[in-house]
Amino acid sequence: MEGSDSAAVARARAGDREAFRTLVEKHSGNVFRLAFRMTGNEEDAEDVVQETFLKAYRNLGRFAGQSEFSTWLHRIAANCAVDALRRRIPREAQTRPLEAKALEAAASSATPERAFFGSELGERVARSLDRLSAMERTAFVLRHFEGRTIAEIGKTLGVRRAAAKNCVFRAVSKLRRDLSPVLEGVR
Repeated sequence: MEGSDSAAVARARAGDREAFRTLVEKHSGNVFRLAFRMTGNEEDAEDVVQETFLKAYRNLGRFAGQSEFSTWLHRIAANCAVDALRRRIPREAQTRPLEAKALEAAASSATPERAFFGSELGERVARSLDRLSAMERTAFVLRHFEGRTIAEIGKTLGVRRAAAKNCVFRAVSKLRRDLSPVLEGVR
């Protein structure tokens, strides 16, 4: 476990709320980034962050210290985000993922044709991500945005390595299928 996290976790277990606040301040940015990438919505991501730290605080005694505190927290956040995706009512006007906004912003400084293409691609990516199941989206985000290994994804999702690999594969296949009509014009 990280040195400063180890000491803060020990103090938090002993009832030191300030120590837990230190952990929250240190890790909240990473938890928010993961939650936002998974939910594609700032409000949902904020809810996931709150739920993550509440669960972490309540279960601090169950943290075995066999992994980094950040890894344990990351798993809680991913599971909270999956839960949020499962219970979320589909929305028509949903905030697009940050990556789609970045594509659009990059395209806006180019020619009108490139701006249109970037905007269309960003919209298509956002819609494609929304159509993935909660498990597929989680696996895809963890692998391609967070750089997690298949083994880490399996642990986070609570599935075997082969099932995690299959979730990533299905997500990539679905995204390729959805995006192929748009990308054929680029080749």
